[in-house]
Amino acid sequence: MSYDLPPATRALLIANVVMFLLQLVTGDASAFGAIHHLGWMTEHLGLWPWGPDHVGYDGNGNLLHVGFRIWQVVSYGFLHGSVTHIALNMFALFMFGGVIEKTFGRRHFLIFYFVCLITAGLTQLVVTHFLNNGFYPTIGASGAIFGLLLAFGMLYPNERIMLIIPPIPMKAWVFVTGYGIIELAQGVLGTEAGVAYFAHLGGMLGGFVLIQYWRGKLPIKPRRRLMR
Repeated sequence: MSYDLPPATRALLIANVVMFLLQLVTGDASAFGAIHHLGWMTEHLGLWPWGPDHVGYDGNGNLLHVGFRIWQVVSYGFLHGSVTHIALNMFALFMFGGVIEKTFGRRHFLIFYFVCLITAGLTQLVVTHFLNNGFYPTIGASGAIFGLLLAFGMLYPNERIMLIIPPIPMKAWVFVTGYGIIELAQGVLGTEAGVAYFAHLGGMLGGFVLIQYWRGKLPIKPRRRLMR
């Protein structure tokens, strides 16, 4: 596996880190642990549920006017809540983004990344609208990252990935399949609050459909196949 970062992957890494630094400066994210107030960036750029805007006050007495805006299905993917949050996502982008970009080419890689990010956001909107009455923002690049994991597992199924815990190697398709099953189970059971498991699955679904389209395996065919 090559770790030489091509331009689009490098630009996404830089953009995410710069946005997180802005969050730290504005008090919209925490270096360690959870934040205890809603900052300007999350208020306007985080992904809020469909429905009427909510007006109220945060824990510091600041007036809030929050609700869904169309740009949020993209902007939410460049915000993170903590160092751990962004570190895990950027590590996965570093690990798999370059490989996928070199396979797809820069333009198609960016299309793939943002399709996964948007389908993850739309999935989260549907889930929060029909299955959860809570009103809270979703942030993070995890939906796009899970799309990249899915792509790696589909394109390089026999490539071996070394897990950290436990430290054992496994084939990429086994890792991706197992990860997807775990995410689905945790999403259904709600085992950990504050984690958008269904958004992760939405990112994987968007990536799967796009790859199948580029392979010419859907009823609607591309002008030319990007891959076999």
